[in-house]
Amino acid sequence: MTRADLHIDPPTQAVPVHLDHQKWLVLLAIGTGTFMSALDGSVVNAVLPIIRQAFGSDIATIEWVVTVYLLVVSGLLLTFGRLGDLHGHRRVYVSGFALFVFGSALCGLSPSAGALIAFRGLQALGAAMLASNSPAILTGNFPAAERGRALGLQATMTYLGLTVGPSLGGALTGVFGWRSVFYINVPVGALALWLSLRFIPADRPAARHEPFDIAGAALFLLGLIALLLGLNQGHAWGWASARTLGSLALAAFALAAFIRNELRRPDPMLDLRLFREPVFTLSTASAVVNYIGLFNVTFLMPFYLIQGRGFTPQQAGLLLSAQPLVMALVAPLSGALSDRLGTRLPSAIGMVILTTGLVLFSGLSPETPPGIIAVLMAVAGLGTGVFISPNNSALMGSAPADRQGVAAAVLATARSVGMVLGIGMAGAILTTVLAAHPAGDSEPGLYPALRLAFLAAAAITALGAWTSWGRRSPAAPAA
Repeated sequence: MTRADLHIDPPTQAVPVHLDHQKWLVLLAIGTGTFMSALDGSVVNAVLPIIRQAFGSDIATIEWVVTVYLLVVSGLLLTFGRLGDLHGHRRVYVSGFALFVFGSALCGLSPSAGALIAFRGLQALGAAMLASNSPAILTGNFPAAERGRALGLQATMTYLGLTVGPSLGGALTGVFGWRSVFYINVPVGALALWLSLRFIPADRPAARHEPFDIAGAALFLLGLIALLLGLNQGHAWGWASARTLGSLALAAFALAAFIRNELRRPDPMLDLRLFREPVFTLSTASAVVNYIGLFNVTFLMPFYLIQGRGFTPQQAGLLLSAQPLVMALVAPLSGALSDRLGTRLPSAIGMVILTTGLVLFSGLSPETPPGIIAVLMAVAGLGTGVFISPNNSALMGSAPADRQGVAAAVLATARSVGMVLGIGMAGAILTTVLAAHPAGDSEPGLYPALRLAFLAAAAITALGAWTSWGRRSPAAPAA
């Protein structure tokens, strides 16, 4: 199928880039915002125990500081991606920045855990506006021959934020208190907002006459939140509990109604005809699978390092940092390579490397040297770093220009769903095996659980290698 087969309006036109360096200033603006968003997530996760102690809250309550952020961002990605297509990606992106900075300041001023959870929801509203439009802005301002490099550099800023976050959060909290981890977003966000206003050109959406699909947005929001809530909380509620099963049933009903609504509307929020394009469909599936494998590692390794091996949180954090550091180094190189060779081969190689790493993780033992653990974390980072930029480039490049916001939102939603599925699957295997073991969560029961979880993840990512290789690879763009 070609883009013309979608029977859509002419592509959204970005203001032409008159100077070659202008596109790099756009990347600087987008990269600063990407770094800020990633930094915020990793910083907050690192200081949750301190926040819980400050408010005297129980663990179940304080977990909602993270959970509400995930649910709001994931549920609204498609909505804001579509609004970007209709009204301009720059407008939605800049508005999201202002909202994110405002929400961050309110989080720092929170008088209670409940207020913090509410303000995190507001902050997440802004984050959804950023995440659903930033790849579309980059794609519109870089030529096809440089798209992989641009998206790879954006990925580097994400991984740098994830790497710096825990140590920065600990340092800020130690000197200024936990509220400073939210206040730091204000100056960084103000800089990113100024860069965005100064350097991101306004786009002229061609689909302005199309009405916004309110029913589709509401059904998708309800369905995805119910799905993610059931998967995220299933290990705590019990996978066979009424709350978990009810949440998943509501998700199935709402998402089925969403698909029915989208197929009937001439102006849907998510144009399902996009999925007739094999590259778009297989790239989306590959992204979900990649994040399932990656977040198995992210979720399970702290249990192995701290509970199984007795490392301190600082020692564990140092070993875990090998993964995002390698990802940050490799992603732009892989993106630049895909601009010359096409996206198919690098994506498939990345998934094979990640699969190999997961198989090697299954052999972890109480005697595995720390150096080997760091190498395994680096292998996982290498696989994802090689995969992510080419896959993102393939997905964005396969969508028409006036559906770039929706394509970016699909990509971000695939990340969220893969993350929750990966954590949910790893948590389910871990808790099931430990509960069946007479030693409970002691060392003898932990290692069989880790082995089974890593091998299950490897089987899934092996499928991702096939979906990456199975899509057709367009000719490499001319240099």
